[in-house]
Amino acid sequence: MEDVLPSQLYLLRLEGDGGTVRAHLSAEMRMHNVRLLPGTRVEVEVSPFDPSRGRILDVV
Repeated sequence: MEDVLPSQLYLLRLEGDGGTVRAHLSAEMRMHNVRLLPGTRVEVEVSPFDPSRGRILDVV
């Protein structure tokens, strides 16, 4: 994770191609009050409709 944005969005840098994705927390992670800091490695699901958006599924 690279940066925390307003409205519970996070800016992520992808490992493979180095692209960036804006992502929000999944409902399960929101239920457990997970807080992420810059530098945290996460598993993300990228939207098939808009590859610049996604959902954070888990902390790696």
